[in-house]
Amino acid sequence: MSRVAVVLLNLGGPDSAAAIRPFLINFFSDPNIIRAPAPIRFCIARLIAYRRTKKEAGVSYGLLGGKSPLLENTQAQAEALQTELSQENTNLTFKTFIAMRYWHPLSAETVAQVKAFEPDQVVLLPLYPQYSTTTTRSSLQAWQGEATKQGLQAPTSLICCYPRGAGFIDASADNVKTSYNSALAELVNKNLPKPRVLFSAHGLPENIIADGDPYQWQCEEGARLIAAATGIENLDWQICYQSRVGPLKWLGPSTEQALERAAHDGVPVIVYPHAFVSEHVETLVEIEQEYREVAHELGVPYFARVPTVSTAKPFIKGLATAVINRLDQSGLAPDEGARICPAGFRRCCMQEFSSGV
Repeated sequence: MSRVAVVLLNLGGPDSAAAIRPFLINFFSDPNIIRAPAPIRFCIARLIAYRRTKKEAGVSYGLLGGKSPLLENTQAQAEALQTELSQENTNLTFKTFIAMRYWHPLSAETVAQVKAFEPDQVVLLPLYPQYSTTTTRSSLQAWQGEATKQGLQAPTSLICCYPRGAGFIDASADNVKTSYNSALAELVNKNLPKPRVLFSAHGLPENIIADGDPYQWQCEEGARLIAAATGIENLDWQICYQSRVGPLKWLGPSTEQALERAAHDGVPVIVYPHAFVSEHVETLVEIEQEYREVAHELGVPYFARVPTVSTAKPFIKGLATAVINRLDQSGLAPDEGARICPAGFRRCCMQEFSSGV
């Protein structure tokens, strides 16, 4: 019976208050994040980590008990995916693993576990629906380096993205529609207009997009499809970007600017973080608490956060289908099997890694 290792790639998060600073150092030391020569990047990473540990990050993780819930939430997704794959494909043995980019379990630990499993094939599955050089490429590079170092030679394939994946779109649309209908039930009694849906994605500096990264296009394409899939007639929606750090010009409009516009228009808002598939500090603190407070101060008449897809059945089934479609294949491709990024995005995964994984 063939053995398939499915490795979920994710960002990672600190598992204790003491881990916040080293996690941030790992994050900002990544050349895919801070694109500066190594000595300069080394200094910048430690300066940012020191400041953010004392201020924003320390406070944010403090609100979550001093740690990120991302690992536990990713473990729940891994378990759900393994169950789905095993139920639908009894002639194969599947085992899911987790490799985090910036905190444990790191690729070095997971490669060793996968090697001990002795798989016939490895499928790498990022929990980033949209491809970016700052997320999926970074995780892939870390995995490749450790796989080579430890001699993991099993045929490997990568599902590079799934911004238009049916399971992801359907589960997202279900969550948005549920929150929207719940909002309507409250708003009708207050004589308030229908809510505006803000698709809030993690932002990036504009220079990364200008360099050919397809992330913005994939985020906006996904938002368009989710909005359509809700089936809500004349849905008022827009995309915006959160989590800005540093002095560079970032993608806009920012989520703060979108809230300012909503306040000016006098419309309620519900915020859906469609670039995330599980709850963590950016959803539970930044959106749920910080942006809620901003909305209140601006006079936005209603604010709600839409939950991420997490372990929703359509989402997990969609991931399982994507894995099955990559069996007996090497190299990389989106869940759709062929390049989806328009010409001109030179940092498209299929262009950058055209020789395979």
